[in-house]
Amino acid sequence: MPTLLITGASGGIARALRGLAQTAGWTVVAATRDAARLADAGLPDAHVVQADVSTPEGAAMVFAALAERGFPPDRLAHLAGSTLIAPFGRVKPEQYRAVMAANIDSAFYTLQAFVAALRARETPGAAVLASSVVAQTGTPNHEAIAAAKAAVEGLVRAAAASHAAYGIRVNAVAPGLTETPMTAGITRNPAMREGAARQYPLAGINRAEDVAQAAWWLLSDAAARVTGQVWAVDGGFTAIRPLVR
Repeated sequence: MPTLLITGASGGIARALRGLAQTAGWTVVAATRDAARLADAGLPDAHVVQADVSTPEGAAMVFAALAERGFPPDRLAHLAGSTLIAPFGRVKPEQYRAVMAANIDSAFYTLQAFVAALRARETPGAAVLASSVVAQTGTPNHEAIAAAKAAVEGLVRAAAASHAAYGIRVNAVAPGLTETPMTAGITRNPAMREGAARQYPLAGINRAEDVAQAAWWLLSDAAARVTGQVWAVDGGFTAIRPLVR
């Protein structure tokens, strides 16, 4: 059975994906900056590594620790990240740097360490990274996070091309607004939730499970012929215009 590493493991989509993997009998290991946030996850201590994967040292430490413990992953769901919705002129340099570190830096260093570990073991594998609809469709006040997620999509395609010959698949999911703890400021406000839901041709917003199911399929053997793809889970937001009534 595969061993799946989930980064950003305390998030809503990560928790939903963890449930799918465990139900299928996969071994699930987790990387997080705050292990206390996984106290209720039911993972053995040996399956949790506390590290900041937005640095090369932190990412490398995760894979070294898991190899030492006997759980080298051959699947990766890199779900660590953050968001920032703010008028362009009000984005402070430190906010911009934090968004880039949490999203593209963490994706680059984690995927780099994952590929290196697989290549060292001469093992195939699969990775799914997290993008966003804002990387593909211009959305007001999302400049920083759009730039970071667009970089993630470029990383996915380049890494997929570089490592396909070694049986390593790299894909991404690009969700629209999804009901998770990160988005609670929007989804728990009825007026904001209703306004956001109207933007989607398939009215409403994502459940965490909707995105997790797409990531799960891309990591599974059912997707053995799929690599270099960015899958939108967005109710049609990036592909079609809603019917105006």
